[in-house]
Amino acid sequence: MSPLMELIEALDLTSVWTYLALFLAASLLMIWRLEALLSHGLEGTALGTLVMPYCSGLGNLIFVAIIAARGGPAQEVLTNSLVNNVTNLTLVLALPTLAWGLSLRGGATRKKTTDTTEQLNRLSLLLSLGAVLFFTGVTWALGEDGRISRSDGLVLIGVFLFWQCFQVFDVLRQNVRQRRSFGAAFYVDLGLVLIGAYALYVSIEWLVAWLSARPAGWVSAQHLGWLSGWLMVLPNALIAFYYAARRRADIAFASQIGDGHICIPLCVGLIALVQPFAVPRFFATGLVILAAAAIVHGICLMVSGGLPRWLGWPLLAGYAVFVAQGLGAA
Repeated sequence: MSPLMELIEALDLTSVWTYLALFLAASLLMIWRLEALLSHGLEGTALGTLVMPYCSGLGNLIFVAIIAARGGPAQEVLTNSLVNNVTNLTLVLALPTLAWGLSLRGGATRKKTTDTTEQLNRLSLLLSLGAVLFFTGVTWALGEDGRISRSDGLVLIGVFLFWQCFQVFDVLRQNVRQRRSFGAAFYVDLGLVLIGAYALYVSIEWLVAWLSARPAGWVSAQHLGWLSGWLMVLPNALIAFYYAARRRADIAFASQIGDGHICIPLCVGLIALVQPFAVPRFFATGLVILAAAAIVHGICLMVSGGLPRWLGWPLLAGYAVFVAQGLGAA
């Protein structure tokens, strides 16, 4: 038992609500320090595509580690990843779109951006959406036979690492051009993020054990992938709403798109290395909706530089179809 779990037990606070609160508090801690990274050498899209995905997607990676350590059902990791990715690109972006609209041109609460900045942000987001389509297509091709094998996992991890190398190189190149470097405060904030990561691990480990001990009912091990996927969407939703309200659509977009890169292909690839598994019945449906959402976002970014408010309703409809198909097949 970890020291944090021992402390919670000693205070007689052991309950599902305590660990849900711990999960949210740890997520908020990381989001709080992410804002500071904007002044430590990371621009908006870089923050969204490199740092935020690892923080908001850290829960998914921890979920993989816990399932692997416990010898749990590997298929639930793919379910978790599909729920996370589809929810991010439909529901999580649809709600702030309906409230404020998402435009790279910003608004009154933001300093006016130059045309060059807007174009660069747009190109970066289009490239990230292209990666979503590529990863989705690769995953569909590898799982077409109904299974994700260890060799399939290696392929997924390989394409993810190549993509990350490209992203790191791009950020470092921009920093060299602007003569920016990572100061001491950058690493202090990363240290705080690691503290949040530890609290995330403790909370997710307890919650997974609690669900696994419940064999029947809606809130039980039968829906572990769905429930964990929805739980891990909460930090993404906080990021999206926070930056959308501040008219930073570049970060709101990039954080949701980049988080999807962590789930598919990285999480799926990692669990496949440990335990090959059969894909769930809604596998193809989820990937089709994910690819369709990425295409819609890409077209809107090219045509209008963001998402118009009315588009929130079709995105919500697509998410409703995904949930109905997925839970009907569960």
